[in-house]
Amino acid sequence: MAKPKIANRFSSEAVRSFKDGEKPHVSGDLNPMARQIATQYRRDTMSPVMVSGVLRLAEFALLAISGLAIYAAYVDVHDAFLWQYPVLILATSLVAVILLELTDNYQIPRLRQPIGSLGSIILVWGGTLAMTTVAGFFLRVSADFSRVWLASWFAAGLALILLLRFVISRLVRRWGRNGAMERRAVIVGGGKGAESLIRSIEQQPHNDIRICGIFDDRDDRRSPPLVAGYPKLGNISELIEFARIARIDMLIVSLPLTAENRVLSLLKKLWVLPVDIRLSAHSNQLRFRPRAYSFIGSVPMLDIFDKPINDWDSVAKRAFDIVFSLIGIVAFSPIMLATAIAIKLDSKGPVLFKQKRHGFNNEVIDVYKFRSMFVDQCDPTARNAVTKGDPRVTRVGRIIRKTSIDELPQFFNALIGNLSLVGPRPHAVTAQSHHRLYHEVVDGYFARHRVKPGVTGWAQINGWRGEVDHDDKIRMRTEFDLYYIENWSLWFDLKILLLTPVRLLNTENAY
Repeated sequence: MAKPKIANRFSSEAVRSFKDGEKPHVSGDLNPMARQIATQYRRDTMSPVMVSGVLRLAEFALLAISGLAIYAAYVDVHDAFLWQYPVLILATSLVAVILLELTDNYQIPRLRQPIGSLGSIILVWGGTLAMTTVAGFFLRVSADFSRVWLASWFAAGLALILLLRFVISRLVRRWGRNGAMERRAVIVGGGKGAESLIRSIEQQPHNDIRICGIFDDRDDRRSPPLVAGYPKLGNISELIEFARIARIDMLIVSLPLTAENRVLSLLKKLWVLPVDIRLSAHSNQLRFRPRAYSFIGSVPMLDIFDKPINDWDSVAKRAFDIVFSLIGIVAFSPIMLATAIAIKLDSKGPVLFKQKRHGFNNEVIDVYKFRSMFVDQCDPTARNAVTKGDPRVTRVGRIIRKTSIDELPQFFNALIGNLSLVGPRPHAVTAQSHHRLYHEVVDGYFARHRVKPGVTGWAQINGWRGEVDHDDKIRMRTEFDLYYIENWSLWFDLKILLLTPVRLLNTENAY
């Protein structure tokens, strides 16, 4: 079933209005208490999804390795069935993990209390081997497999799973206590609705949500400064900076569905953050089918926005970056070496040029390029964009800027992780269009920073690169960047990467 229409309407209307509606606040000045609380949460946390995902891989590996080890120790490896045993072991291990998933044995509450899931684990593992035996009987090959091996594998596999589960349960409880594994949430909106929501969340057993505070635009007369023991830390504009410093995972909007205008007004400010945005539905009279909601325990939520490229997607994208960055460094090393020599021979100064640019979540990062200007005329702030025939650019600089060779050192940025190979291009912190900063020109500009910036991007291969001499150019870049974020996939990244060398042959706007 599709999600309820009202939730979809909030999302679509909000997205449309971002282009011509209220301009989002860049950052607010946090009060000392809010800044102190935010600073306590600077450390990254482990995602529960990632923890359970790693456990799946670990249990598959343990079952497969134990089955293969017993086979190697007991069964004659020179037997005619040499290849059938490994195939059976891998297939059975995979089926066991799938059945453990289907029976909810990878849910964090189950991992916290392994004793409670002991019977389920024994039933799944025993049932998996029983199904394997039955399948072998009907295929008339069961007599060819060792029964001692099968019984030994059952005992060893079960012992290893239970041992791993008890170790994980201690780790999960420890991570929960010290805040290493939690989802940090902020309540948007105060009053009795927020109090009821907080009480409901706190009543959930083994809850991994840590409420970091409350933000509300209303004054203390309409929204008290303390709700259910949590302080109101500021208004919605200040929430932008707080969420970035504290690395917030989720914003829970505690407003009724009937307050549509107010919800849309909040979304215009909050959508630029790389977080999940949920609309609390626990106190609303309107009820949809259970599949329309996501849940925190038993507390229903309507999904408004999801954090882009999260959990396993982020792992896949990071692996993609590492592999193709190494390939790029090896493939282009002769060109980079020749460029470095040419720069040294052409003008005095260092080969590389470092510039401060906006990275993921608006953090400032150092991006490296080959130096293309005279040292005494370099512009680290990018306040004055390079124009056609710019006298600050060296002879070698004109060539490497035209061909984008000056960007090749960013393969190293992608390798160390502050850039991705593909993503919205990082702009200099003070980059301007007609003496206005980019975020002053484009509503929702900072939404580009919900993912890591890239060495190349969807906007660049569609011709939006080079000099920004008109406001529409930065608007179009932002529009293409937002399209990329909303439609990301590894295939999309690969397509952009493969098209980049072809599209860079068009040097019309590169000076």
